[in-house]
Amino acid sequence: MKLLQIGTGPGMGLAVARKFGKAGFEILMVARNQVKLEQYQTELAAEGIKAQGFAADIADEVAFAGVLADIVAQHQDIEVLHYNASAYNPATPSKMSIPVVISDFKTSVVGAVVAVQAVFPQMETRKHGCILLTGGGTALKAPASLASLGIGKAGLRNLAFSLAEECAPAGVHVATITISGMVKPGTHFDPALIADEFWRLYEQKVSDWEVEVHWK
Repeated sequence: MKLLQIGTGPGMGLAVARKFGKAGFEILMVARNQVKLEQYQTELAAEGIKAQGFAADIADEVAFAGVLADIVAQHQDIEVLHYNASAYNPATPSKMSIPVVISDFKTSVVGAVVAVQAVFPQMETRKHGCILLTGGGTALKAPASLASLGIGKAGLRNLAFSLAEECAPAGVHVATITISGMVKPGTHFDPALIADEFWRLYEQKVSDWEVEVHWK
């Protein structure tokens, strides 16, 4: 089985990769920086986890879709999609750069739609699969300085509910964790703890499916 992770990074991304990797999943990682992807692949390999990295600019939806098409063509057994990408560009609403806001929204929301459209067909055919989205508390209430991030996370949260409604009849579980705090090791917001919660959501029986967990 394989987990396709979009937006692999040193915190939440690697924590989820480790959790699922140690359970026998092969990890397919997508992020912008090829050098970092190679580092993550080496780190995971040292822990006995098989992983591959694919460089892509998620905000460039055309190029991103092309990379995903290649991945899906090579891997017909993607069991889990984990969308972990977001953009952090602090600015108040009256001072936000419009091109930056558009790029942020593409990274936070449009990229998720592109990823789902690439992977869902094979899950629908199998009548089984799981789509996990890393949400954020700014979806519920964003400080003025994080307006763009809040718009993106609110959009992603909304997407989770509409996706869940569409995907459930096909046997595909959609869930998001709304993380209302700074992800940091050794705290309640330790990425390893949140990764455990993603695993719990993945393992849920159909009758127990949750769409959102609020981690606060």
